[in-house]
Amino acid sequence: MTMRTSDVLVLGGGVIGLACAYYLLERGRSVTVLEQGTAGCGSSHGNCGTLTPSHAAPLAMPGTIGTALRWLFKADAPLRIKPRLDPDLLRWLLGFAGRCNWRAFEHALRAKAPLLLRSRALIEELVRTERLDCEFEALGTLNVYRDAANFEHACALNERLAAVGLRVEVLDGATTLAREPALKPGVAGALFHPGDAQLRPDRYVAELARIVRAKGGIIVEGARVEACVREGPRIAKVATTQGDFAGRDVVLALGSWSPLLARTLGLRIPIQPGKGYSITYTRPARCPRIPLTLKEPSVCVTAWGSGYRLGSTMEFAGYDATLNRTRLDALRRGAAASLHEPEGPAVVEEWYGWRPMTPDDLPVLGRAPGLDNLVIATGHGMLGVSMSAATAELVASLIADQKPVLDPSPYAPTRFGNL
Repeated sequence: MTMRTSDVLVLGGGVIGLACAYYLLERGRSVTVLEQGTAGCGSSHGNCGTLTPSHAAPLAMPGTIGTALRWLFKADAPLRIKPRLDPDLLRWLLGFAGRCNWRAFEHALRAKAPLLLRSRALIEELVRTERLDCEFEALGTLNVYRDAANFEHACALNERLAAVGLRVEVLDGATTLAREPALKPGVAGALFHPGDAQLRPDRYVAELARIVRAKGGIIVEGARVEACVREGPRIAKVATTQGDFAGRDVVLALGSWSPLLARTLGLRIPIQPGKGYSITYTRPARCPRIPLTLKEPSVCVTAWGSGYRLGSTMEFAGYDATLNRTRLDALRRGAAASLHEPEGPAVVEEWYGWRPMTPDDLPVLGRAPGLDNLVIATGHGMLGVSMSAATAELVASLIADQKPVLDPSPYAPTRFGNL
């Protein structure tokens, strides 16, 4: 079979890979996207679809390790680490634990916020200019607390968020219930983030695929990458189940699968697959007006004109490909404690997906050390949709050797030392 070549070869047809393809095409590059399944079938498909600059605070912060240890043997805990002998997981956990301090928290916060804010603006512009049919709405998001101590602790972080340009409104319990009647009484308070938005993620990635193809990009589905062939400091060929491909530049955007391929190239990217779950329903009659995060059970609630979804939780269980019923039931219980009508009339889909989690909760963006034509774009954790457009803009600038709008140094692959 003849090797197919293009200017840029993007490995991964999820939200990051497709967004990168679009921005590269906009700069006049020819692009081929290789996807092992169908475009957008991974964690881009079933997440809650919120665009959340408000989530700029990293997961690693003082107290997180203690909470995780208390939940270690609790199968339905919002954060669960499945006990097992895994040297990569142990190294990841040690790296994460070393960042559970306020100094590392501030560094990650100041690095994440600009990327999220830039991407939020770019996505709204993209939806408008390309007329993406993805149910985008700029509604803000509401973080709801039923425990007064938890609410007080969250309010104490407001100054840190405000310092990086994130607006937040503090609402007492009565005001929260007036603003969101779908909630049951007993709310201590809420934080409203007016700069957040929502879209339907599966439709967003489908629309990205549509406009990539419309602009001349090629998306090859069912193309699982089997090997990358190096010639000196370059990737000369990518062998897949659909044949061989080559590109002057290659973008590694395989999400949670990125470290597995990177290892064959002599690179070690510290990513662990963080398994998230969701349940999609038809819309209940008493639907939330605003996307919600029910903070104590860590359940996200999103309603669109076309449906309704409960999602979230974080499970570190490796690449375990089973649908954990305990985790799904935890979503239902968490929603039932806070909502008058927690579930829709009919279940449309029960889903899980692996999020690519880094120890510092920052994406890995930049040229790979020792490989002149490889750019890494992975490690977006729970915020791949939220960060997609700004990531793609940055990747396109790096490949074009142009000065990027944002400083890429906080996301550099080399920050983890010798990969």
